[in-house]
Amino acid sequence: MRLAVAFLLPVLAWTQASEQTPLALATRIAQLMESTAVAVPDLTGASAPLRKQTEITIASMKDAPRNPSFAYRFIDEAQAYLALGDAYLVPGIPAVAEQQLTELRDDLSRFRRRFETDLAARAEAAVADAADPNNLHRYAEANTKLPPLGTVPRVVFLGDSITDGWHLNEYFSGRDFINRGISGQTTTQMLGRFLQDVANLHPKAMVVLGGTNDLARGIAPQAIEDTLSIIGELAKDRGIKPVLASILPVSAEVAKVRPTASIQQLNRWLQDYCKREGFVYLDYYSALADAAGQLPADLSDDGLHPNAKGYSVMSRVALEAINRALQANPASPAAPAKKRFSLPVIK
Repeated sequence: MRLAVAFLLPVLAWTQASEQTPLALATRIAQLMESTAVAVPDLTGASAPLRKQTEITIASMKDAPRNPSFAYRFIDEAQAYLALGDAYLVPGIPAVAEQQLTELRDDLSRFRRRFETDLAARAEAAVADAADPNNLHRYAEANTKLPPLGTVPRVVFLGDSITDGWHLNEYFSGRDFINRGISGQTTTQMLGRFLQDVANLHPKAMVVLGGTNDLARGIAPQAIEDTLSIIGELAKDRGIKPVLASILPVSAEVAKVRPTASIQQLNRWLQDYCKREGFVYLDYYSALADAAGQLPADLSDDGLHPNAKGYSVMSRVALEAINRALQANPASPAAPAKKRFSLPVIK
């Protein structure tokens, strides 16, 4: 029993420092379930199936953090464990076991409150998303505060989180480069922002980087191609030089939801499309990918988004492509391409 108690004390110290997110609280509760099962006689065997199921539920919560059914299931399982633990409480059990059962009960209450708070916040966000599906609110005020156009050509970067997280001023000095990236956006949402966040800012050129989130959501490559084509045509019609960027490579783990083959397929189409239309193709993929076609660990911390070193590589190829687009006499299209769609009317 002394060994059991000695084991429990470090667990208590670790759990006290745990981050108070729902998932962290769930992990903390699972640790308390394990430690109290050791301290309370006969509880180890009796609670084994329940504790095993709780581990499975927490794993499901990690894989699908936005699915509330797993959180509800976890609450039910933790409550069942508490009822079982109370049934096995007998005089003479270590005081630390009673203390941990009390802590487990308190943590479960905190988990429930935090989960319900997050659920309410998510519901409010869903209402906001329904009212502003393209997140036009994000840059509405910033667009009104931009300085007047100067002699340096303005370039707008339209994109998702990879653009959103790029501090352009740190990589491009003396340039009028405007970041209009929004994390999580698909190409359709970028299209919905084109008028407000690109055309109305009167840039000379536009860099578009999108498609990785479309792939993660299962959007067909044909639909992604059509949307990027529309963005390119809209820019061209307004005298904005389109620079269409390739989708970045990803790590082997991230490729499970963003297949490398699909990324390469879209990039080949982008390159061919730009050649046909006389647009500039910005090849981030070739600059970043390793021999296996993946994003190296030294260029990214999560296998999807570039780190500082990754952005440095991107900056070099981006600047070269932008300079080509801003030339007085850009390359003419190889041949007129027949459009597969009708451009939407944007006033």
